[in-house]
Amino acid sequence: MKIEQIYTGCLAEAAYYIESNGEAVIIDPLREVQPYIKKAKDAGATIKYIFETHFHADFVSGHIDLAKQSGATIIYGPTAKTTFDSHIATDGEEFKIGELTIRALHTPGHTPESTTYLLLDKDNQPYCIFSGDTLFIGDVGRPDLVQKGTQSMEEMAGTLYDSLHTKILGLPDNVLVYPAHGAGSACGKHMSKETFDTLGNQKKVNYALNTASREDFISQVTAGILPPPQYFAKNAAINKNGYESFADVREKGLIPMNPEDFEATVNHEGALILDTRDPQEFAKGFIPSAINIGLGGQFAPWVGALITDLQQPLLLIVEEGKAEEAITRLARVGYDNTIGYLEGGMESWKAADKDTDRIASVPVDEFENIYAENPDIHVLDVRKPGEYESGHLEFTSMRPLDYINDWTNEVNTSATYYIHCAGGYRSMIAASILKARGVENVIDIAGGYAALKSSGLKRTDGTFADKN
Repeated sequence: MKIEQIYTGCLAEAAYYIESNGEAVIIDPLREVQPYIKKAKDAGATIKYIFETHFHADFVSGHIDLAKQSGATIIYGPTAKTTFDSHIATDGEEFKIGELTIRALHTPGHTPESTTYLLLDKDNQPYCIFSGDTLFIGDVGRPDLVQKGTQSMEEMAGTLYDSLHTKILGLPDNVLVYPAHGAGSACGKHMSKETFDTLGNQKKVNYALNTASREDFISQVTAGILPPPQYFAKNAAINKNGYESFADVREKGLIPMNPEDFEATVNHEGALILDTRDPQEFAKGFIPSAINIGLGGQFAPWVGALITDLQQPLLLIVEEGKAEEAITRLARVGYDNTIGYLEGGMESWKAADKDTDRIASVPVDEFENIYAENPDIHVLDVRKPGEYESGHLEFTSMRPLDYINDWTNEVNTSATYYIHCAGGYRSMIAASILKARGVENVIDIAGGYAALKSSGLKRTDGTFADKN
């Protein structure tokens, strides 16, 4: 028996490869499926099934491409309906993989079709569960993603409680829990950095498994849930209805362009320029109207949160050799319309004597002097609400990057704005978007709140940093 967790940090997503006696299954595969096919081929195994725990909202699964290329059967849990060939399992239905058995346990609550897959070893003993977004390490799945007009968030939370207590918590404590996500995913609130655990330990430490009652569970699980990113519903629909093959998306996007062709394509296609370089490199010089979302951070989720049209033509600025990576990570969240990239990057643009723009950055000590001279300056804190509430400078305005498309209409394009996040990644995204939308005077505070909280500036609790 072989069980391998394949964890993708930028999405905080876990896929799984299970193999026994020459047969293999993949659980919740990513969009690019060649690594799974190669893994099975190298092991001399045949991929028999592709198990989907639910219609994923935060990424586009590779189930359809993988089924076409491997001949495997796609399995969904009860109530799922697809427009492509799939097998809809009944609750308790079992599937043989070599000496192993996988049993489908219908566990609705995160979504109506959510299903946990229990793996039984060669002795038919419970060994592990692949819990999808039903049970995380330290948390449970958010219950607010069901389509409007069906069940409320509270009703789904109650259903989730029932699923956990009737299908999962009665399993032996030594059963391993393998979830679909870890810390950093928007599919839960308090997920651990650990990516697996025993069920017995989760019963001790997971807040959602230690609530006093069903009503208490509903209250705690629904408290403080922020609205889901706008791309979630779109990705769920793609996973349900099908998509363009990843090979075609890759081929369409891997088109190198010289500066003249790149500029002409921007004007002709109405393409958005997505600059994926490091934020500080971007600030030194970029193509006017370009948006910076660096590959070094949670690139794909931020693209999904901020670029509202999945069909938007995209032209990329990338570091040398990073074009395919950028296209792949965009496709993972359904952005399939990359139409090329700037060959030679910004160096070629500058060599062609094309216009560039820049974003100023000020160190914290300089910012302190600026604030001392003019305490009425505009300072935007673009961290998440929870981060802001846990500590901020008392004169800053909370403007979460997640909702920049909602609050930019409040911005005075002729004013000067100082922007910070925790460390600099998100503030540069926000600064680039504001610049592209006509706000000329945008200044990044270097080091973000990590540097500001150690300054002499007054914090929200009325205290100052201890400089002794």
